[in-house]
Amino acid sequence: MASKNVFFHFVLVSMCLAMSNSAEFKYPAVFNFGDSNSDTGDLAAGLGFQVAPPNGQDYFKIPSGRFCDGRLMVDFLMDAMDLPFLNAYLDSLGLPNFRKGCNFAAAAATILPATSSSLCPFSFGVQVSQFLRFKARALELIAKGRKFDKYVPDENIFEKGLYMFDIGQNDLAGAFYSKTLDQILASIPTILLELEKGIKNLYDQGARYFWIHNTGPLGCLPQNIAKFGTDASKLDELGCVGSHNQAAKIFNLQLHALCTKLQGQYPDSNVTYVDIFSIKSNLISNFSRYGFEQPIMACCGFGGPPLNYDSRVSCGETKTFNGTTITAQACNDSSEYISWDGIHYTETANQYVASQILTGKYSDPPFSDKMPFLLKLKF
Repeated sequence: MASKNVFFHFVLVSMCLAMSNSAEFKYPAVFNFGDSNSDTGDLAAGLGFQVAPPNGQDYFKIPSGRFCDGRLMVDFLMDAMDLPFLNAYLDSLGLPNFRKGCNFAAAAATILPATSSSLCPFSFGVQVSQFLRFKARALELIAKGRKFDKYVPDENIFEKGLYMFDIGQNDLAGAFYSKTLDQILASIPTILLELEKGIKNLYDQGARYFWIHNTGPLGCLPQNIAKFGTDASKLDELGCVGSHNQAAKIFNLQLHALCTKLQGQYPDSNVTYVDIFSIKSNLISNFSRYGFEQPIMACCGFGGPPLNYDSRVSCGETKTFNGTTITAQACNDSSEYISWDGIHYTETANQYVASQILTGKYSDPPFSDKMPFLLKLKF
């Protein structure tokens, strides 16, 4: 834990030295689209279930709709921009305030339209449609009088807000259950065409600031290793499934090209591509340098080393199989682990990823010379 404190203190000092007063990185609101990496409660609210303990145990102290022990990467990014955590679009309880943005991300969401077998009905196109309804309704309320000003964004906020995207990993990871690697690679242009269509829709509605995350090293998730990594010859030097990481890299190359195309097509916009894959790969490769003890094994799961992951029982669940009851329990110290539940990262790992995003050097175009953010580390 001490080495982790030293590292994050170094990052914090470096970021402070790099800060400037550049207004172009100050956003009045954030509108987020994605999957479970940034879902702050949308799927749980939309489908009417409760994310079980121990999710949320280390920060919120209770389940918060997040598949994590605490905060997500998007929470740290919001905090760094001096904005409140995003309320989920479908969560109507607790008097949600959408003045500073809204989160449309839903766990298990895909870029491609959902099918009858999809785990989540709220695919990217649906999320964009939800945003369009949200914006139309917000402007209707604003037009009725100033009493709604403090609860919903006005036209100016929609135009100057940041539109953030972190989605695509489920399109790739899910496809491996029924398709070959070649078939998956061949489907990537179709996936990105759907993403492009959604972004164009948002642009036509006045969005101008786009922040697009690529997908991480899918082959290093315990869930994928447990299913597709039983043959050691399919694993790389880190113990990750090579085919999954290859698909992620090809997807990211084409996503990067799409971002470049969009920037050229919409010169009055700002399109930022963020290399999450490199940040997470570096974390896994050099885990001990950053104070972690377990680069792959899940904190909350069942089965013990090397993965502590069993697809039959999710984090916090207790089930009985053939007369034997098993429970997926949390480890003693989640800050020692990168993986929370075999699919999602721990709060500590999310904080590391956010701190690296905020250096600006993993973005295209880079913004390290205009660093306006101060990540408020809470160790």
